[in-house]
Amino acid sequence: MTRIAVLTPDPADPSYAGQWPGVLARLSDTLAAEGIETVASPWTDHADDADGLAEFPLILPVIAWGYHRDHDRWLRACATWAAADLPVANPPSVLAWNSDKAYLGRLADRGVPIPTTVWTETVTADRVAAAFAQTGAPQLIVKPTVSGGAWRTLRLSPGLALVDPPVGRAMIQPYLPTIESEGETSLLFFGGRFSHAVNKRPTDGDFRIQVQFGGLYTPLTVPPPGALATAERVLAAIDEDLLYARIDLAPDGTGGWLLMEAELIEPDFYLAYDPGKGAGFARAVKARLNAPLS
Repeated sequence: MTRIAVLTPDPADPSYAGQWPGVLARLSDTLAAEGIETVASPWTDHADDADGLAEFPLILPVIAWGYHRDHDRWLRACATWAAADLPVANPPSVLAWNSDKAYLGRLADRGVPIPTTVWTETVTADRVAAAFAQTGAPQLIVKPTVSGGAWRTLRLSPGLALVDPPVGRAMIQPYLPTIESEGETSLLFFGGRFSHAVNKRPTDGDFRIQVQFGGLYTPLTVPPPGALATAERVLAAIDEDLLYARIDLAPDGTGGWLLMEAELIEPDFYLAYDPGKGAGFARAVKARLNAPLS
């Protein structure tokens, strides 16, 4: 068996303690079919010293949950791994820039369609009022640029009191009612190849599609028309060496698709909805291990 490392949450953070072992077990079972053994290691143990990861031919950050709550250390860790030239996949440079949703603006500059977005250094009532006036939207979504799992994300209507807003840099976007009527579509890619798609909808009365908020997930036999082409357009705009990617898209209401997130760090692969039960991911990992050194 080839042993690889899987980066896991900070053991001092109890919020993930009951979840990540089960995710690791499912990934481990999937990879074992290709003769690959996983070794769990907290990402926080290697932020300043890469020696503890040097023995592994591949390091997967796919359960490095919580980085958004310790972002400075995450960026330091990415720099440490890059300097040590560790075989991390996705690459440390990608792990760094993908941790701040400001990347959506850069992808938009490359022609990727995203929702109208107002970027702000701080969230204030005046800034929100200006965004309502600028976008003409009946509701707005406000969230930090460094976040995960709808952390500190708000849905606001005009005149609604701004309670517990995000601290620091944030993004303000019109709320897309298609999230409720049509849902968000996630497209999974392993080794650059499309694997499977999942539709995600919020429970009645909510706007968050994450499972912890009651999100309803449905596997799709084929992606909706235009979604796969848009996702491939996103990957072409990124143009980096990605072992895996989850591209989250939402309908724009006129037949097109908008990029909500390009999840390249620790995405849920939704393997329970994958017809191949993760075989495509395992093959991609095996191929990466067998690839000649550059």
